[in-house]
Amino acid sequence: MSTPVNTRKDEIIKTAAKLFKEKGYSAVTMRDLAGTMGIKAASLYNHISSKQEILKDIIISLAETFTEGMREIKSAEISSIEKLRKIVKLHVDITSNNTSGMASLNNDWMHLEEKLEYYLTLRTDYEEEFRDILIKGIEAGEIEDSNVDVMLFSMLSTLRSLYIWIPKKEDLNPEELSENLSNVLINGIV
Repeated sequence: MSTPVNTRKDEIIKTAAKLFKEKGYSAVTMRDLAGTMGIKAASLYNHISSKQEILKDIIISLAETFTEGMREIKSAEISSIEKLRKIVKLHVDITSNNTSGMASLNNDWMHLEEKLEYYLTLRTDYEEEFRDILIKGIEAGEIEDSNVDVMLFSMLSTLRSLYIWIPKKEDLNPEELSENLSNVLINGIV
């Protein structure tokens, strides 16, 4: 099986995501991006129409990947605990493969223009499906009957900030991290 070939647009998006992570979306100019890539700013426009298009491509593709993963997990015929483990793995896998994109997803989403409402719908739906898994786990006696919003906030806060922590781990094994993180987030530290 062959590896997909990265297009010039893919390279531009990947480089932009790194710059957005380092400087923030608002601070990065098309000239900055072109300079980092060693090309003229005008050349960028052969591949993309705007900085906004780049941001949209980064954020929407990640949000759709999370949404698709959540739908598969939620519909699986497995326990709520196993679904939670799969959600942790989903976050670890996506984040470990794209920490810069995840920084944009978490820090720059409010700069989306025409796709902002779509993104917010994806995010809200994802959180509601996550919440529903927790509720079903409580109802099934798998999860302690506690405040669902606190559980959701605790788990999502940790999972959403993985992009900060993962790059600091040179010897990261995503499988081990998923397992260890699942144990801490699901079983607690007691």
